[in-house]
Amino acid sequence: MVMITLRPSDERGHRNYDWLDTYHTFSFADYYDPRYAGFRALRVINEDRVKPGEGFGTHPHNNMEIITYVIEGQLEHKDSMGHGRIVNAGEVQGMSAGTGITHSEFNPSDKSLAHFLQIWIVPDKKGLGPSYSEWAPKGKAKRNQMIPIASPDGAGGSVTIHQDAAAYLLHLKQKTELKHEIGAGRHAWVQLVSGRVDLGGTVMKAGDGAAVSEERSLVLRGIEDSELLVFDLT
Repeated sequence: MVMITLRPSDERGHRNYDWLDTYHTFSFADYYDPRYAGFRALRVINEDRVKPGEGFGTHPHNNMEIITYVIEGQLEHKDSMGHGRIVNAGEVQGMSAGTGITHSEFNPSDKSLAHFLQIWIVPDKKGLGPSYSEWAPKGKAKRNQMIPIASPDGAGGSVTIHQDAAAYLLHLKQKTELKHEIGAGRHAWVQLVSGRVDLGGTVMKAGDGAAVSEERSLVLRGIEDSELLVFDLT
């Protein structure tokens, strides 16, 4: 029996600080919901919109795998490892905070919004050295294919994380069906970025998330042209 638990977009935590409009799928900062403190190793999915010229000043992290997927606009990243990079729409940045890093993230544009997902995954080991990696699509985005963007071994050029987990990007066309196998004893989380999809009979809209357990495959059907992330977790 498939077990799908929908996390509706309009029930997420929401904070608007003028410069930052943010939605929290899971408990984060001063937003707390005991039903949604994370899912398996997945700890944070924040959907952020940052106004032009604004951003997060230098702040610390440790013992967390941090993945940022830019949906629209650009994000300027600087960190204590010496990396300085502008991450463009459609690109992914990964950091293993390990024993500790500091970094900042700003919208470098003077006119366009920066819209992105920030994702935290709990590592399988603490006290590792910090590291940085990136993923960018090669050529035009492929449709109806699961593209790895984060994995333990950097498969397909994906960012590297210290956890038995993988994240995939999928652009699913309307009226197209895709099946993704899930290994025995594993779980999945689906996060819809845009569009509408049918997940095993559950209709999802932009911003919705869904936990999937006790099932060996995901069946996704595009109700509209859609963009989504799929997390494969222990």
